[in-house]
Amino acid sequence: MFAIVRTGGKQYRVAAGDKIVVEKIEGEAGASVTLGDVLLAGDGSDLKSTDGLTVAAEIIAQAKGDKVIVFKKRRRHNYRRKNGHRQRHTILKIVSIGGSDQKQAKAPKAAKADADAPAAQA
Repeated sequence: MFAIVRTGGKQYRVAAGDKIVVEKIEGEAGASVTLGDVLLAGDGSDLKSTDGLTVAAEIIAQAKGDKVIVFKKRRRHNYRRKNGHRQRHTILKIVSIGGSDQKQAKAPKAAKADADAPAAQA
């Protein structure tokens, strides 16, 4: 099974066991995170509904990308500026695809409790 998830403004095609590098996500190595913004899911050529679908991942490491040199120059004005930048990113291992979102799972229980309350008062 595969899924396309959106995180950090980018989209990634993932399957169970894949390792991906994404924009920095808060958390320590070994912590588990849930990616809830699933755009597409399927198994082979069959597509599945993404309502409440989540992707469970584990943080492998917090790292920095390669250094990018930013050099500015204006001709004939003796103006030169050199800066470097290293983007922070997170390496994730996809544990599983599937399961429902916890917020949506709690909502039906609350609705059921509200339905039982008027019956108890009458």
